Amino acid sequence: MKWEPEIPRWRQVYAVMSERIVDGTYEAGGRLPSAMDICGEFGISQMTAKRVLKELRAEGLAEMQPGIGTFVTELPKPPAP
Repeated sequence: MKWEPEIPRWRQVYAVMSERIVDGTYEAGGRLPSAMDICGEFGISQMTAKRVLKELRAEGLAEMQPGIGTFVTELPKPPAP
């Protein structure tokens, strides 16, 4: 991944992961990668990876199940035309 120096890395990783949730790469109800897996994929610190997961939960895109992991929440369906 090419980093944009003026944008914090956690925001850049958050953008990638939230896009994966929205586009269905990470399915609703599915488990997200752990903080350690995120570290490995993006080459970031564990603290930064935990911040990404925290922000995904704060935005309602994920929920934590203590002792199990972080899972994608069901996204609201767009209104029918």
